[in-house]
Amino acid sequence: MDKKNVDKLFESLSGEDRKKVESILADRRKTEEIMKTPQAQALLKKLMGEK
Repeated sequence: MDKKNVDKLFESLSGEDRKKVESILADRRKTEEIMKTPQAQALLKKLMGEK
C-alpha cells in the first residue's frame, strides 16, 4: 500500500474517524497492540494482495 492509497483511505473517512485513526497512529504502543491482532494481520494481508 503506497502513500497515495493511504491518502485516499484517509479522505474517505469522516472527520471523527480520521481523528481516531490519527490518535492511534500517534501512539506507538497502541499501534503495535492493534497490529498484533489477527484482524489487523488479515486486513494487512488482504491490502497487500496476499492470500
